[in-house]
Amino acid sequence: MTPREVLDFSKKNKVEMVDLKFVDLLGCWQHFSIPTSELSLDLFKEGSGFDGSSIRGWKMIENSDMLVIPDPTTARMDPFAEVPTLSMISTVEEPITREGYERDPRFVARKAEQYLKSTKIGDISYWGPEAEFFIFDHASFDQNNHSGYYFIDSEEGIWNSGKEGHNLASRPRHKEGYFPVAPTDSQQDIRTEMVREMEKVGIHVEKHHHEVATGGQAEIDLRFDSLVTMADKMMMYKYIVKNVARRHNKCATFMPKPLFGDNGTGMHTHQSIWKDGKPTFAGKDYAGVSQTCLYYIGGILKHGPALAAFTNPTTNSYKRLTPGFEAPVLLAYSSRNRSAGIRIPMYSPSPKAKRIEVRFPDPSCNMYLAFSAMLMAGLDGIQNKIDPGEAMDKNLYDLEPEEAANIPTLPHSLEDALNNLEADYQFLLKGGVFTEDLVEAWISYKRSNEVDQVRVRPHPHEFSMYFDI
Repeated sequence: MTPREVLDFSKKNKVEMVDLKFVDLLGCWQHFSIPTSELSLDLFKEGSGFDGSSIRGWKMIENSDMLVIPDPTTARMDPFAEVPTLSMISTVEEPITREGYERDPRFVARKAEQYLKSTKIGDISYWGPEAEFFIFDHASFDQNNHSGYYFIDSEEGIWNSGKEGHNLASRPRHKEGYFPVAPTDSQQDIRTEMVREMEKVGIHVEKHHHEVATGGQAEIDLRFDSLVTMADKMMMYKYIVKNVARRHNKCATFMPKPLFGDNGTGMHTHQSIWKDGKPTFAGKDYAGVSQTCLYYIGGILKHGPALAAFTNPTTNSYKRLTPGFEAPVLLAYSSRNRSAGIRIPMYSPSPKAKRIEVRFPDPSCNMYLAFSAMLMAGLDGIQNKIDPGEAMDKNLYDLEPEEAANIPTLPHSLEDALNNLEADYQFLLKGGVFTEDLVEAWISYKRSNEVDQVRVRPHPHEFSMYFDI
């Protein structure tokens, strides 16, 4: 929609409030609302002000005035507001210079799309993330100076198979949730409701299903789209998943590893580059891909340890990225092989379907920054003709230790990932897409507010190991 069409749409739908959403540094939506009396053509030029010092990782209090500029193409009716509310996603600007704010993730993603065009490598990149999540019936947690715990529960969890009282069984066993029918899959209807809400706001859904873990693990897959548009859709995706769960007195989480001993939550990310309406990744090399695609893979593999700081940005991410378990940690590529960090899907022989699937990201990431960082790594691979090496067409989980030792791996912790990013970030700065300020702010925030905060607190399992020493 154009700004004028947004105004007409608002009148047609009897909108009473306008919700302006923007994404913070860590990848969470923030918002404030204005009455429709404030909705005018000027809003799309002049924006609306807010305090940037109250947003995580952003401004200091002495320089905190900022503007949100709503994007009229993102205008949708909010599916959860009781009062008719128009929702728009915004980009953040500096009020004095009227330039985009360099720590605004959506601005970074817009610059990444512009940089791709400037390289002449392609006109557009397409993204198809497969985000997983859990739907729980209960979640409680606390941490203080003398205690710390978490407790999550799901009526569908196999641990409830011996629950006293009325018990109907039919629960997916550990690692057997992919994907039996009802009644073992107890969440068909709630996932369908999520899909219906997504379709109402223009999100094209391809499929939904139960995922591998017990206790309500799910996946809803979206039709691919361009980088910024897909990141916008993924923000709405999370919003819808969490709020539909709340409608049913449940809670949804995209935390990568909420359950011990069962599969974690990943976000396999399909990606490709097109130019002049043609897929640049299709060719006659390995698995039907082009040399351009192989170089792109080479860039992802080379920069993988640094990328992890954006694609797997939480301390909990590395509970999922554990060698020998379900998530791929080896920086190798293959066709069809799901144990490799990068897979070339072989579902269709059509050149239009040729893409790569990066399998290590998880949905705790900031979508705008993670997609942009992967694109920049891939483009660096193309520009510098980075050879990805030989494909690994074997089960990498079963390699002998001597053979596995020769394959690069992802970091083993968030601290390790941040160290890798600190040593390898120049590829992100090309075209001014990322800035040194943003990279430094990311590393500093993550170290002081996450890595150090987990480091200094006793872990409950440490008591079982060490209390009697």
